[in-house]
Order: sequence, then C-alpha cells, then structure tokens
Amino acid sequence: MAKRLHHGKCNVPGCSNEDKSLFSLPSSQPLKTQWLNFICSRGVTSKLIPKNVNLCAKHFSEDCFHNLGQYRAGFAQNLKLKSGSIPTLDGLSANEQASSSSVFAQTSQTRDSACQTDPIRLVFTGGAATGCSGGPKAIQGSFCMRDWEDGTSSSSHADPSFLSSTAVQRPAKRPRLELEEELDGPFEGTSSELTASVSMEQDSTREPANYTPTTPESTARAEVPGSSSHRENKFIVYESCIMELFQKCPLCTRPCDVRSQRLGTFLSVNQQCSHCSHTRRWNSQPILGSTPAGNLQLSAAMYLSGASFILIEKVFKALKLPLFGYETFRRLARAFIEPAILHHWKVTQDITLQRLTQEGKVILGGDMRADSPVPSAKYGSYAMMDLRTNTIVDIQLVQSNEVGRSNCMEKEGLSRSLTFLEARGINIDSIVTGRHPQVQEFLRERNVNHYFDVRHFTKDFSKKLEAISKQRDCGKLKKWMKCLNNHVHFTASGSTSGAERAAKWTAMLNHVQDIHTHEDPLYPACEHAVRKTRDPAKWLQPETPVFEKLKMAMTKTRTLNDVAKLSPQPQTSTLEAFHSVIPRFAPKNVVFPYVGMLCRLYLAAIHFNENANRPQAQTADGVPLFKISLPKSKKGECRVKCQKIRLTFGYLDVLMDLIFDKVFVNPAPYTDAMLAIRVPEDLSAQFNKPDKEEVIASFVSRFTREAV
Repeated sequence: MAKRLHHGKCNVPGCSNEDKSLFSLPSSQPLKTQWLNFICSRGVTSKLIPKNVNLCAKHFSEDCFHNLGQYRAGFAQNLKLKSGSIPTLDGLSANEQASSSSVFAQTSQTRDSACQTDPIRLVFTGGAATGCSGGPKAIQGSFCMRDWEDGTSSSSHADPSFLSSTAVQRPAKRPRLELEEELDGPFEGTSSELTASVSMEQDSTREPANYTPTTPESTARAEVPGSSSHRENKFIVYESCIMELFQKCPLCTRPCDVRSQRLGTFLSVNQQCSHCSHTRRWNSQPILGSTPAGNLQLSAAMYLSGASFILIEKVFKALKLPLFGYETFRRLARAFIEPAILHHWKVTQDITLQRLTQEGKVILGGDMRADSPVPSAKYGSYAMMDLRTNTIVDIQLVQSNEVGRSNCMEKEGLSRSLTFLEARGINIDSIVTGRHPQVQEFLRERNVNHYFDVRHFTKDFSKKLEAISKQRDCGKLKKWMKCLNNHVHFTASGSTSGAERAAKWTAMLNHVQDIHTHEDPLYPACEHAVRKTRDPAKWLQPETPVFEKLKMAMTKTRTLNDVAKLSPQPQTSTLEAFHSVIPRFAPKNVVFPYVGMLCRLYLAAIHFNENANRPQAQTADGVPLFKISLPKSKKGECRVKCQKIRLTFGYLDVLMDLIFDKVFVNPAPYTDAMLAIRVPEDLSAQFNKPDKEEVIASFVSRFTREAV
C-alpha cells in the first residue's frame, strides 16, 4: 500500500501541489507499474523518473479514499488512500477539475472543509463589482446587492422588469435576483460576509466579475450552475440542532464563536475557534448563480403545484420557518418559472398538433371560461380540445378591453384559436360548442360544421320545463321531466341528420299521449316495445294546458333549429372538466397579470392532458372499482362513476429539470419567447390616474359626513 507523506512534492509534470496529501510509490509491483505508467503518460521519460515517486490526492478519484467524508467535514486532517488505488486524474487546470470527480474539486487549501458551496466575496464599488482578475467590471442589467455587514439594501437600482405585469426588453445579461432581497431578521452576533457565486455570462463559462475565488478548484465548482440539488431530499431541521454541531471546535473541542446569516430559506453558519484558529463556514443549501437553490426550488414548487404564496407564507409562519418575500417569489417566477412553463407547453403542443395533422379530419370542442361573471370579467380563456383523445390543443387568453366588452370575448377567443390551428395545417371536420349566438354566426360565415353540446341544451330546456311544471294545472309534467331529458340524448345520439333529429324530437309529443306511431316517415314509430300501462293517469291529454305549453316549448323555431344541430357523439363534458381544473392553478378570487394568467392556464392544460385518459382502477383481483355520488342537481338521486387510478404529476419533474438545468443556465432563449407575447394594456390605462393626495383630501365618511 502507498505510504502517506507529510512533506514533499508531487512528481506529475506541472503539478505544484505541496501539502500533506502526498502518497509514495506502492510496494506492490503491479500497482507500482501502473503508477509509473501514469506519470510517463504525462510526458516524463523513464530515465527522468526520480527514485522516490510521490503523487498528490488530486490525481485520485473520490472513491479511492477511506475518510473523504470526515476530511471534508473537518474531522480528519489527512486523507487515507484505499489499497489498490490507481491514479487517473490530471488535476492540472480549473476546467479539468470542474469536469472530473477529483476530491480537490470540492476542497481547497483556504476553503472550509464543511462548506457545501464555494465561497465568494461580494465586493461592490458604486455600480461596478471588483473582479478576481482585472479590476472593476460593470454589471449590466443587474440588481443592487446588499451590504452584508449591516443588512441594508437599496431599492433604487432594482430592475422593475420582474415586478411589472407588462413585458419589457430583456437585459443584456441575466440579472442577479435573490441577493437583492432584504434580510427578514437580525443576525446572531457580528455578521460576516455571506459567500455566493454568480455567473454573468449566458453560457456560464466566464468568471464572474464580483467573485474573488481562493483557489482555481473552488472557482471551477462554483461556475457550474446546473446541478441536481433540486432532486435531493430535504428535511426540516431545528435551529438548536444545527447550532449544537458548531458549539465545539472539531480539532481542540473547545467552545467556538458561532455566527449565522439568513436569506429566505438559506442559512449560513460561520464557526471560529479563538484557541486553535480553526474556521469553517457551513451553508444549508447550494447557491446557484446568485440564488440559493432552496429559494428557487420552493418558488417553483409553489407555482407549479398551484399553491398560493399567501397560504404557504401562513404555514411557514405557523411553523416558524423563514421564508423569502413575495417580491422575490415574483422575480423568480418571472425570470425562470414562467419561461419554463411557456417553453414546455409549446413543445408538448407542437407534438399534439403534428399528430393531428397526420390524422386527417379532426373533431374539436371549444368553450370559454371567464375569471368572474361574464359582464364584469377581465379575462376570458378559450380552450380548444381534441374530442377523440380528450387533449387540450390550444388556449387563447382574451382581455376584455381588447374586444370592447366581456360578452365578445368568446367569439374573439374562438377566432384566434381557429386561425392558429388552420395556420398549423389542422383539417377541421366539425366543432362542438355551446349555443352562443355570436359563435353560431361566426362559424356559419366560415362554413364550419357546427354542433351543439347536448348537456348545454338539456340544462336550458330543463329550466323551461321546471318553470312550466310550477304553473297552474301543470304539475303532471314533473313526472315526465326525466323522460324528456333522456329523450334529448336519444334524439342526438341515434340520428344521422338534422331532419331525423327533428322528427324524433317532435315524436315525443305523441309519446306523452300514449301514441307510438308517427306521421313523419323519418321516424314512423317508437323503438321501444309497446306495453300496457299500469297508470293511465300519467299520460297527457291533448288540448290541456300542460300539453299545450309543452308543445309550444318543444316546437319553437329556435328549439327545432337547435335540436337539428345537436352533436351525435362527441360532447364537451370533458372540456368542462378541464375548466374545473383551472381554479386549482388560477383561483377566481386572485387577480393575476396577463402573462401570469396565461402561464397558469398552460400549466392547468399540461396537468389535464397528463391525467385525462387515466384507466379505471381495479382491485387486486381485477374487479373494476366504482364510486357513488349524490350531486345536488339530482335532488337525492345517486350516481355511479368509474373510479380512476390516482393522478400523476410527472410534469413537475420535467419542469423542475427544465428550470434548473436549462432555463437557469441560459435564460435568453426562453425569456425571448415570453417577451414576444403581446400584452394588452391594463383596464385602467384608458382613465386618467388622479392625484393620491387629492383623493385622500376629498374622502368623506358616509356615517359621519365629515372629512376624515
């Protein structure tokens, strides 16, 4: 086995490492030969190899050491090499150190061994940062950075692009985000400089202008922003348990001076021993760029899961868990999360549209959802679904001031969606929608096959029957309401043309009189078996008030025209199920900016498309499972539904990987796509904003009638 040396120099050409982690040539002849071959492969001839060959730890991979964890934690002063270890790493340059698994890519002479992230010193002079080589360098498009000594910060230089609901031009370089946030509480003891790293170039290869590294190894490690830290498990750790680990020096076991700093969910602990001068800094989470990884991941988790920041903040306050501010959440969402959602939606949408282009004619379903009652709605989202696969293929967001009033948003959303789909080469066979008059006229002008959803028609017709049944001498109609509703579905699904649907519809007037043969040749007789009735009183008699009112309701011109256009098979019930998913990500009691609302709609569509076609759940023996519900609309009648398997959330992992591995590393391509979105002006832009002082001065209470 190789013997550890306390003094000496590494014999690999170009390696000037002189420390305690040196190992002499092993006595085993096979290992000795492999060590010598390693040195020769680095440009040393066999004649120039010294008698006593030494290799430093930089040339061995991490799995070659027994006590690597103890060495990093500061509980071991020297590394112990495993028996049979072979040198494989050059250990010469910072770039090679960053890409290899060498132990010195994570430990250096001046860096504390227990620190999870690499130290940097944030040094600022006015609007510039002092670089590690070359003097001051201007920071373009960056946020103001706080003075970590006194916890103060300035908001005068803050970039407003992440606080505004209107898209603005992207800065030349990615701005610093998290370190701009104000500290939420006082530090323990005298605060020291918090260490972080920041990448100023989009390709993440340039050394940051405000970074003062201690060794090339630590620089190489800090400049790799894309990491798998978001895939690690996280735990809730109490403050007393953390501080207990730093009360005594790991070398001399005497009490130490412990100071801590916090930034949102990020904690940094600085330990210094006054007896043996041992120091170390421990960070609770890695720092990616200038942003603690935990702050970014928690923001992404809240956004992608549809959780409310206000509610999460209440939970954190109840648990006494530190949390960043809402402004930080909005900045992170604007910079990384929303661009990732837009990109992922466009990618999945392109795959869906490519499939529809190859299938030929497509049956679509369309419907609009408003964020509040239509007369006062600000947003109207029009969703288009492929009714054969129950997949959302397009979503158009319309703001009310774009079309003049809220009632016109549905037609505008349909027009934009059809234009988009036709431009992508989709061959539309027919569209199933509600009975909105503007939509009917628009599709009729464009010569598109238009069908009505049966459920919408049944709901409206049931309200008319309910009103008739409450009138005088019309109570008998209540017994026929369920039969009439079922007849609507029978008429729509069992007909091949509009004329046949109208014939079946009017045949119901004979059926309620116990007459089962009809004059129309398209439907000459009822399809059910003729049975002798047990209750003759249930049949309606001609020329009675109840029959005449039913006949008038069923034979109106508009009603007959609507019946002729009822959809024979595909319906929009699944599309309405999608509308019930949207409030999970965009509640109606919250006002979102235009881009934020659009991203939440896309997120709801991504979630719905992943879970729309889940199979029915089964027992271990293969028996299908069902569940019974008692909906309010059925007034005590139960319904049986198929119980599907549990929801899946695979898109969360995909979006998390996209945010950390791609968007954070190089946000330019993703933010460009978001900035290309045309954002309409605010609803209040058409009005003159009054002076705040004048409004306050004119305020009068309605109760005291005096100026307040």
